[in-house]
Amino acid sequence: MREIIRIGMDTSKYIFVLHGVDAAEEVVLRKKLSRKQMLEFFAKLPPTVIGMEACGASQYWARELSKLGHK
Repeated sequence: MREIIRIGMDTSKYIFVLHGVDAAEEVVLRKKLSRKQMLEFFAKLPPTVIGMEACGASQYWARELSKLGHK
């Protein structure tokens, strides 16, 4: 897989949809994850920029993903 430079994340109660692009803005990641899979998945990725919608849980996820080195 090519290096992911940015991931967009759509949050919900149960399923999270991820969309990642490389430096050429080519889509290199499309994935659906359950809440339980989120931290395990991001722990395996090199640090990258993550954009997510503003919602009640976004602050929680921002803190947890920051602990893993993501911005």
